Amino acid sequence: MNEVNSDVAEENLITVTGLTKQYPEFALRDISFQLPAGYIMGMIGPNGAGKTTTIKALLDMVRPDSGQLTLLGGTTPAARVACRDDLGVQLDGSIYPDTWRVKQVAAALAPFFPQWDAALFADLCQDMAIPQKTKYKDMSRGTQVKLQLAAALAHHPRLLVLDEPTAGLDPLARDELLTRLQDFIADGQHSVLLSTHLTADLERIADYVLYIRDGRQQFFGHVDDLLGAYVLVKGGPADLTPALQAAVIGLRRYGEGFTGLLPAAAGDDLPATVVTEPITLEELMIYFGRGAHDAQRN
Repeated sequence: MNEVNSDVAEENLITVTGLTKQYPEFALRDISFQLPAGYIMGMIGPNGAGKTTTIKALLDMVRPDSGQLTLLGGTTPAARVACRDDLGVQLDGSIYPDTWRVKQVAAALAPFFPQWDAALFADLCQDMAIPQKTKYKDMSRGTQVKLQLAAALAHHPRLLVLDEPTAGLDPLARDELLTRLQDFIADGQHSVLLSTHLTADLERIADYVLYIRDGRQQFFGHVDDLLGAYVLVKGGPADLTPALQAAVIGLRRYGEGFTGLLPAAAGDDLPATVVTEPITLEELMIYFGRGAHDAQRN
C-alpha cells in the first residue's frame, strides 16, 4: 500500500458525490468517495449491496437519479466517453461473444483505443498463459477474467475499474495479478478501483476502502482506519453483561462464551477476562452482516 501524504495536493481520478439510484426493490443512497492518483481503492459489501451499481453508474451503464460523478476529469457522459482511452475496465461476467478468440478480441477493440498497443496485448496474453486458439466460451472463468484484464491494460490506461478481478483465479494467478496492480500505480499517476469479495486481497494492496451495505455507505477512508475502528471481543458466559450485550455487533453465543464486534474505544473499559483482538475485513463484514440479520429478526 502507498503511504498517504496529506500535505501534497492530489489529483482525483474519480470523485463521486451523493450518488443515488432507485430501483423497484433496491436503492443505492448517497454514495460519496474520491480516488486520488497513485492509489488502490477497494469496494466491499455483501451480494446485492450496490457495488456493481456504483461501478455501472461510473461507466454510464446506468443513469443515476441524483449525484455528481467525475471520472478522469469528465463530468458528463460525453466527456467521460472522450477519455475512455485512459480507462481500463474489467466486468464481472462474460462480455465477449462465445466464438471469439484472442485475435478477434484484439481486432474488435483496437479501433476504439488510439493508444492500443498490440505488442503489449500479446505480451500480456503470453504472461497470463491465455490460449490463443481457444474460444471464449470454452475458457475457464479465470482465463476469461485474465483476457479482460489483458485487454484493459493494452491501451495504457491511467485508471483501472475492476469488478471481481480475482474471481476464478488460482492462488498463484491472484498473487501475480495483485503484484501487477501494485506495479501499475507505482509511478503515482495511475489508480485502481476494484470490487471484490476476497477481502484478504484488499488488506494486502488497498489504500482506501468503500464499504456498502444494503445500498448505503457504511465507511469510506483508509483501510487501516476502518480496521482500527473495531475490535473482536471474546469472553465467557459470565462476562456478557446486559450493557456489553447491547454494545456488541453480530453477537455469537456458544457453549463456552461469546464473540462479537465492538467499537475500539469501547474495548478500553472491558473486564480483564474479556479478550480483544484485531479484526480483518472479512470478520468485519461477517459480524456486521450478522448484526443486520439479528436486527431484522427483532
